[in-house]
Amino acid sequence: MVMSPQLRKLGLATHVTVSVGWLGGVAAFFALSIAAIASDSVDLVRGSYLAMNLIGQFVIVPLSFAALATGVIQALGTPWGLFRYYWVVAKFALTVGATALLVLHQYLVVSLASGKVLGTTPGVFPSVGKVGIQLVGDAGFAMIV
Repeated sequence: MVMSPQLRKLGLATHVTVSVGWLGGVAAFFALSIAAIASDSVDLVRGSYLAMNLIGQFVIVPLSFAALATGVIQALGTPWGLFRYYWVVAKFALTVGATALLVLHQYLVVSLASGKVLGTTPGVFPSVGKVGIQLVGDAGFAMIV
């Protein structure tokens, strides 16, 4: 099935919008993760980890699935197809892989860091250990992908 030109343009605009939104969410996550490991402020560290959890759950994860869905719709509704050209297959594989890793990351690592921060007494410096450095590296890698 080939989409009409107007529907194809709408689909493309939607795909680009959610993909750029996904990248923006990851950039915000990256900035917060750097702030969390670089700061000496108890409130900033607590707030950063809590905000990272919220951004991950309610911005990054939904937008990753939206980018995947709109990309598949674009591929199947245009002459390019999903498996016809190597660059479409490469984009599809990167998006599927990034989405799968993101879901695991969000519900294992980010939730762990957020839970550790919530478990500390207010006013006491929260420590997430090496998880903080892992969050910076993961977000940086996600931006490259």
